[in-house]
Amino acid sequence: MLQYVIAGLVLGSIYAMAASAIVVTFVSTGVLNFAFGSIAYFVARFFYFLNTQHGWDKLPAAVVSIVVAGPAMGVVLWAVLFRYLRTAPQLIRIVATIGLTVCLPPIAAMVFGNNQISTVSGLAPPPVHVFQVFGAAVTLDQLLVFAALVVMLVVGFVVLRYTDAGVKVRALVDSAAMTDLSGASPLRIEIAIWAVSTFLAGFIGVLSAPIIGLVPADFAVIVSAAFAAVVAAKLRNIPVAAGIGLLMGLAGSMVQKYLPPESAFTVAIVPAIPGIFIVVFLLCQLVRRGRVSDDAGTGGPLDEAIRPHGLGFAAGTRAATTNRSTQAAACAAVVAVAIAIPLANDFWVAQLALGAAYAITFLSFSLVTGEGGMIWLCEITFAGFGAIVAAQVATIYHVPVLLAVLAGGVVAGVIGMILAVLTVRLGDLYVALVTLTFGLLVENLVFIVDRWYRGGVGLALARPSIASSDRAFAYLALIGFCVVALVVTTVRRSTAGLALAAIRGSETGAKTLGVNVVRTKVYVAGAASTVAGIGGGFLAMYSGAAVPGNFGTVLGLTWLAVLVTNGVRSNTAALVAGLAFSLFPALFLTYLSSGWQNVLPALFGLGAIMVVRNPDGVVAQNARQFENFLVGRVRGRGAVVAPVGTAR
Repeated sequence: MLQYVIAGLVLGSIYAMAASAIVVTFVSTGVLNFAFGSIAYFVARFFYFLNTQHGWDKLPAAVVSIVVAGPAMGVVLWAVLFRYLRTAPQLIRIVATIGLTVCLPPIAAMVFGNNQISTVSGLAPPPVHVFQVFGAAVTLDQLLVFAALVVMLVVGFVVLRYTDAGVKVRALVDSAAMTDLSGASPLRIEIAIWAVSTFLAGFIGVLSAPIIGLVPADFAVIVSAAFAAVVAAKLRNIPVAAGIGLLMGLAGSMVQKYLPPESAFTVAIVPAIPGIFIVVFLLCQLVRRGRVSDDAGTGGPLDEAIRPHGLGFAAGTRAATTNRSTQAAACAAVVAVAIAIPLANDFWVAQLALGAAYAITFLSFSLVTGEGGMIWLCEITFAGFGAIVAAQVATIYHVPVLLAVLAGGVVAGVIGMILAVLTVRLGDLYVALVTLTFGLLVENLVFIVDRWYRGGVGLALARPSIASSDRAFAYLALIGFCVVALVVTTVRRSTAGLALAAIRGSETGAKTLGVNVVRTKVYVAGAASTVAGIGGGFLAMYSGAAVPGNFGTVLGLTWLAVLVTNGVRSNTAALVAGLAFSLFPALFLTYLSSGWQNVLPALFGLGAIMVVRNPDGVVAQNARQFENFLVGRVRGRGAVVAPVGTAR
């Protein structure tokens, strides 16, 4: 029993440290750092690179990677990204840090090598000493984790409460504007906060690697658990975050002790524990108060007055000014793909077909985030639902495959509306965290059910007879995209679209106009989930099987990053993003060596980061520039031909 308790406390201590660091960063800067796990992985990978690959002693490797590189990384990230996020709308902050999450692991692979890592050594000198505590074995690496948690909490409390640096940080939390007026520099304080945050991330990553492994997916699981503690702490209470982290670690260990280890349910329930904690907490809060607010950002009334509000992506007036150019771009993109299909060889036709199927799925983000103003991080999960239901309906009930795909979309839409009813009253951060957790829960509890998992091969889903070849399927997918895009455009121009635009600008203002905010958001979330389900059905038809493993939640973050790079409120951008997601890997695979395989995901993540400077995305930006160029040319010609004295 004691051995299980120790193992649970070790894992819980890692959760607690990560959750505490995330909370401190959030309350100090107003940014919930979704990239915390990727930063921790990057520094831990650097330590492994120095210590194991190049034979450095542990002390100099730890100093260079944790003490030097960690804070330096925080300063660099502040300079290029984080300093723009304090005054950015909440959705921009979320998307930018998700972009950082996507791009850091492939950058680490490019810099440090893509070696297969089986065993990882920590800070303890080899051979790692093992202590006996009441008959239970405790390694020195585990003791270091316990000690680090205690030191982190004690030192953090003392610094924040009793030092000048702590006073300045608390002043920044209360009001950055008033801190500036008092003579202290908010920028310097913020730089120091981010340097400390990345130092802690790197330290936690190096401590965790011997226990959880050195794989990006393992760090993603750790951070998702830390986010559960952060949610339970209402984004602000450090002791509660640490306590919940420890409790989750113990809960996972007890499950492994008392449930049969050979059971598939046991394997599934352990990674689902953080999600269960989030669901229980949010349900309790909703029952007690009816709403959970994230109080986005930090500061007082003066900071609130100067902080921008609304969605942050191209909305309202600016989008309207580019309406003609984006419509022309949409038509041109569809025509270009239609022309390319008969001209390309079989390999590239298959990639065009896959890209069109992706584009249908990406339109779900255009609806829920671009129009609805909500960051849902589980659209790929609804695509998985659509694929599985379509395969089941077509195989078991022998329904025509296209009707089966539509049925899958309807089921996904119903599930999406149920989730929306539970989440629309939450703040933006809670919505992002809950939908991310929902995706992970479904991935670990539902998608692994053998009825449709079937050892990883999934359920067969044949293409319709009219589209059995890749060329015919490419036309079918392009037609499907056009139909769904037309529906999205109709929603955008309808009364519901005007209501959504009002909600994106100000929920309070929309309510004064008589808009039912909850109902409108539920409807758009259901529509987006339906589109995702249909897109998932097309993806399954393309591959010939609905494979649940193809719809992982972490992959869904990359989908969002790709779309945001091109533009989250543009149908054209969805098509371009879908084609980019299929064609670019094929181009890299065909014409470049395998060493370039990590460049593309890094570029996708960096593109999402650029949403801070260009919320519209590259498609809308280029369309606007082209329109301005044409207008300038026309005006220039008019200036030449106009008679002297003629008014223009």
